[in-house]
Amino acid sequence: MIKVGDRLPSGSLQEFIEVEGNGCSIGPNAFDIAQATAGKKIALFALPGAYTPTCSAKHVPGYVEKAAELKAAGIDEIWCVSVNDAFVMGAWGRDQHTQGKVRMMADGSADFARATGLTLDLTARGMGLRSNRYSMLVVDGVVKTLNVEAPGKFEVSDAATMLAQAKSL
Repeated sequence: MIKVGDRLPSGSLQEFIEVEGNGCSIGPNAFDIAQATAGKKIALFALPGAYTPTCSAKHVPGYVEKAAELKAAGIDEIWCVSVNDAFVMGAWGRDQHTQGKVRMMADGSADFARATGLTLDLTARGMGLRSNRYSMLVVDGVVKTLNVEAPGKFEVSDAATMLAQAKSL
């Protein structure tokens, strides 16, 4: 499992882009993780799935609500990572009003989740391999804080915890 002091695994995540520009076409665009985190402070949070109850009612809304405070604390970008495709993440982002606040990053094949060792097997519930619920503060591609939730819990990966950690760095 990834830990504080480790570099994020190499690979890419996808994001659904609504407006063409800055070298991005409309639709799913792949982003190299190392390039996308280089020289930046990223508040990254991951969750089991788009449109699921805790994720939609608490996790994403908390980061949307605290986006300005996180940016004021030195965070360059906020990423929500989930084992869903970029189309689903894009639609969910529209529903959650994340534009300009939280980047909805798709880990469609769970490659990133597997590479971090932070997987959650929900096969018995018909959801397959997913990401565990967690948050991490990443500086220039290196994990500075890591907050992994116990199964079924939502206590340490919330936006308020991330904000406190961002302010203490």
